[in-house]
Amino acid sequence: MPELPEVETVRRTLMELVAGKRIHSVTVKLPRIIQRPAEPQQFADALVGHTIQTVERRGKFLRIVLDGLVLVSHLRMEGRYGVYPSDEPVELHTHVIFHFDDGTDLRYKDVRQFGTMHIFNTGEELELPPLNKLGIEPLNDEFTVNVLRMKLEKRTTKIKPLLLNQELIVGLGNIYVDESLFLARIHPERSPGSLSQAEWKRLHEAIRSTLTRAVEAGGSSIKSYVNGQGEMGMFQHQFLVYGRKNEPCTSCGKPLHKFVVGGRGTHICTKCQPMKDTNKIKL
Repeated sequence: MPELPEVETVRRTLMELVAGKRIHSVTVKLPRIIQRPAEPQQFADALVGHTIQTVERRGKFLRIVLDGLVLVSHLRMEGRYGVYPSDEPVELHTHVIFHFDDGTDLRYKDVRQFGTMHIFNTGEELELPPLNKLGIEPLNDEFTVNVLRMKLEKRTTKIKPLLLNQELIVGLGNIYVDESLFLARIHPERSPGSLSQAEWKRLHEAIRSTLTRAVEAGGSSIKSYVNGQGEMGMFQHQFLVYGRKNEPCTSCGKPLHKFVVGGRGTHICTKCQPMKDTNKIKL
């Protein structure tokens, strides 16, 4: 957390709030947030005088595009951005502050302190870590049923850990994988080689539908997530399985089950998502 819908919501909010603003100075209060360049002061100095052109997203990363530079930011578990008047008191756990010429700040707050920031010359960011090994975007037109099947079908790992692998498909985290697998009626421990063409089609549709609806709802507010204006997401009110252990399934009424798959808490309906024979030949 946050996953693709939350990062996309932050991106859209920041576009409204900071596009066109020029950076006057940068304050770094927690050096380890800065991953590139190695020296936080170099990071701060490099951004001075640059104007934010647009805010984009790659997987769970924000790409803040300036004139000649790109700032790549990962929120990790609890990172958040907010825009404030420069004379407003700075909240606790605020680690990086971008001061603009117009008397406002873009402030990065992170209680867990796991977030990261990298600066690149424009174009370099897609060729170097942390973006260079990311997989396909599930909401792009290139993400088809055949592409999904081609990427996963011959792998021996269970389907849920594969969907969480950011080098294969980006942006999917625990919440949206559980929700997508339920919609597709696929058990999370199935092997990808056991899925039929109809199941691949259902899974593809479920991933896109779940993410699209979550983006429209502003993401899911679990624990501390808010967008750049301090507003909560609302998709948690639409969860079908995630976080609903022992509650009735919305399809069959059977109590939902929670167990661990690949080290992650996993929510399913054992009736709607049966564990089929993984050795069965696909038709």
